[in-house]
Amino acid sequence: MSQIDLTLTPTTHDLGQFEVRRVLPSKKRSMVGPFIFVDQFGPAQLDLGSGMDVRPHPHINLATVTWLFEGAIDHRDSLGSFSTIRPGQVNLMTAGRGIVHSERSPEEERKAGPKLYGMQTWLALPDGKEEIDPAFEAVSDLPIVEDGRARAIVIMGELWGERAPTTTYADTIYAEIVLGAGGAIPLEDDADERAVMLVGGEASVDGHALKLYELAVLQPGRDMTLESRSGARVMLLGGEAFQTERHAWWNFVSSSRERINQAKDDWRNRRFPEVPGDSEERIPLPDGQPKTVTYP
Repeated sequence: MSQIDLTLTPTTHDLGQFEVRRVLPSKKRSMVGPFIFVDQFGPAQLDLGSGMDVRPHPHINLATVTWLFEGAIDHRDSLGSFSTIRPGQVNLMTAGRGIVHSERSPEEERKAGPKLYGMQTWLALPDGKEEIDPAFEAVSDLPIVEDGRARAIVIMGELWGERAPTTTYADTIYAEIVLGAGGAIPLEDDADERAVMLVGGEASVDGHALKLYELAVLQPGRDMTLESRSGARVMLLGGEAFQTERHAWWNFVSSSRERINQAKDDWRNRRFPEVPGDSEERIPLPDGQPKTVTYP
């Protein structure tokens, strides 16, 4: 029996200087654990003087997780938070009852030609916690598990006996795994749902080859081994299965369609707070049926 339950092929959005590949949500599967949205972007080298500019936009009832392999992004939000995201640091922004943020390339990166390579994921907040107060944290003191030719950074949750200090609202696992040639690492069966994404190189799960940028949803309740002959970078994600459905529209996620409609009206009528230091622009509410998220 195959160790892989389902393979999801991403939808690729070409933004000119870089590509964004979205695997969740998809028609075949909407969530893996609390993860309801998974984007992979880059690797890319942008032109000198240019950069990424995601103008202020709102979120509700979710938490965004930004993780970079290369480059840097300036995060600003309506709580007054400011953080320059760099590799090795996870940015967790909890929208809860509502938050607005922007993501832009730092000025010093623009001068040299920004690099962009990383992951943007959303976690649905569990029942009873969807409307919690918004919050922001940047965590760089993350546990690293090393064994010869395998190195893993535990971004969220507990893996390989190590727990990340990053806040979790539901049981969550999230890690970056870098394998050298001939490297291998066990994938434990603790989580209800798990998936892996190959984001560079070549790797397999118990002999089943992974395809670049596809999300391979793994069989539950089975120990497996991730290995590579020539070297790889792989993301592992998952956690507890949600018992109630989540709806997604544009940048909004909720168990209630009425709550999403309220958020639409609030953004349309400027009832969300502004982002200090970045309030001159905003992404307007889309007409009709939008993509799940808007890029510049």
